[in-house]
Amino acid sequence: MTRTYAIRTYGCQMNVHDSERLSGLLEQAGYERASGGVAEGADVVVFNTCAVRENADNRLYGNLGQLYPVKQRRPDMQIAVGGCLAQKDRARIIERAPWVDVVFGTHNLASLPVLLERARHNHEAQIEIVEALQTFPSDLPTRRESPYSAWVSISVGCDNRCSFCIVPSLRGTEKDRRPGDVLAEVRALVEADVVEVTLLGQNVNSYGRSFGDRFAFGRLLRSCGEIDGLERVRFTSPHPRDFTDDVIAAMAETANVCPGLHMPLQSGSDAVLRAMRRSYRQERYLDIIARVRAAIPAAAITTDIIVGFPGETESDFEDTLGVVRAARFASALTFKYSPRPGTPAADLPGQVDKDVVQDRYDRLIAVVEETALAGNRAKVGSDVEVLVSVGEGRKDGVTGRVSGRARDGRLVHVAVGDAEVRPGDVVRATITYGAPHHLMADGGIIEHRHWRGRAVANRPEPAAGRRLLPLTART
Repeated sequence: MTRTYAIRTYGCQMNVHDSERLSGLLEQAGYERASGGVAEGADVVVFNTCAVRENADNRLYGNLGQLYPVKQRRPDMQIAVGGCLAQKDRARIIERAPWVDVVFGTHNLASLPVLLERARHNHEAQIEIVEALQTFPSDLPTRRESPYSAWVSISVGCDNRCSFCIVPSLRGTEKDRRPGDVLAEVRALVEADVVEVTLLGQNVNSYGRSFGDRFAFGRLLRSCGEIDGLERVRFTSPHPRDFTDDVIAAMAETANVCPGLHMPLQSGSDAVLRAMRRSYRQERYLDIIARVRAAIPAAAITTDIIVGFPGETESDFEDTLGVVRAARFASALTFKYSPRPGTPAADLPGQVDKDVVQDRYDRLIAVVEETALAGNRAKVGSDVEVLVSVGEGRKDGVTGRVSGRARDGRLVHVAVGDAEVRPGDVVRATITYGAPHHLMADGGIIEHRHWRGRAVANRPEPAAGRRLLPLTART
C-alpha cells in the first residue's frame, strides 16, 4: 500500500519553498499526500522548522508531544524534523523526543527519502546534518501549492551578520544561482501556466555578489519583464544596505514587476540599528522610501520591526514610531525581541523588561494600523486588479466574495455576485471600503479574465497560444 505524508511548515517563505521541494521529493519516491494534509493520519509527518523566534522550540516540541500517543498506537508511523531548528539542535531533538525517526538539516533536503527508508530498515533514528549546501533547492523536484503562482529561489544563505539573527549560521553564506538558470526556471513555470513568480532570497538585492555583478538583481528583474505570459513578478526580501537606484528603476520601468516592496526596518533608532549591526541608519532608510515613491507613486511598502531590542530606550522606541509614521507602511510584521542562543544580541546588557516590551509592542501595532488604515482608505474609489487566491478566500456563500492580492500586494475581498470566479482568475473591481488589514470591493466585477491554465484544460489550444484570456467587460 502506498505510504502517505504530511508536512507542517513554520517560518519564512524560504521554508515554504523548501517544503514544496520536500513534497516533490517524497512524491517522486512514491509517497502520496495525506488526505487534507492531516498529520495524525499520515504514514510520514515532516516538521520543517524555524529557529528565528523564541517560541519556535516550544512549538515544535509541543507538536511532537501531541504525536507521541499516535506513534505509540501506530509504530510504523515515521516523524521527521528538518529546517533551521534541526540544523541548530541536531541530536538534541532525539534526546528530547526519542520517538522522532529522522533529523535532517537545511543543506540536505534531498536526503529525506533515503533517511526515512534507512530508519525503517535499521529500526533506529537517523540524523544527517551537513554544513554546506549539497544541492540548490530549485534543482529538486517540487509539488507547488499553487498552480498559478510560484516561488523561485535566486540565492540561499546570507552574508550579513545582524546581531539578533541566527539564519547565517544555519543557512550558510550567500550562494547565488546564475541568471540563466533562474530565467530558465521562470520560463518553464510560465509554460506550465504560472502567471506570478516571487523571487526569493535572504537578501535578494545582494544577488550577483558571488559572481561579481553588483547590478545583477536589477538586470534580473528587467529580464523577467521580457518573458511573454508572465503577469506578475514579486521579490522578497531586500536589505536597505544594498538597495540601489538601478533596482528602483527596474521596478518602475518593468511592467510586470509589482509595485509592492517589503523593506525590513527592524528599528527606527540609529543607536539600536548600530547595536543590531544593521548597516544603514534612519536617514538612509527614509531616503530609499522617498526615492521608491518618487519613481513608483502607487508603491505599497511593508516592513519588519523588532520591539524591545537590548538597550532600547523610550526615546529609541519613539524614533521607531516616527519612522513608521513617515514611511506610511501598508503593513508591518512586528516582533517582540527574544534572545536566540548563539547570537551576539543574546548576551548584550540592557535586556528590556517584558512588560515594557509588551506596552511598546501594543503602541507600535496601533500606529502601524493607523498608517495602514489611512493608506487603505485612500484607495477607496480606485480600480484594482486582483489575482484570486486559494489560501485567502474561496467564494463565501453568505457574502458572495472571493479574496486575493492586488498588484501592490494588498489583500482585497471582492463581491462577485453570481459570477463563476476561481483561484487563478484575475478580476478588476472598484474599492468601496478600506480597513487596516484589507480592502473591500463590493460594487461588483468590472472585468474578469480566467486563468489560462483552466482555459487550456477545458478547451484544446495550440501550445503557443497559452495566454490569459482577453479581459471581457461585465455585462
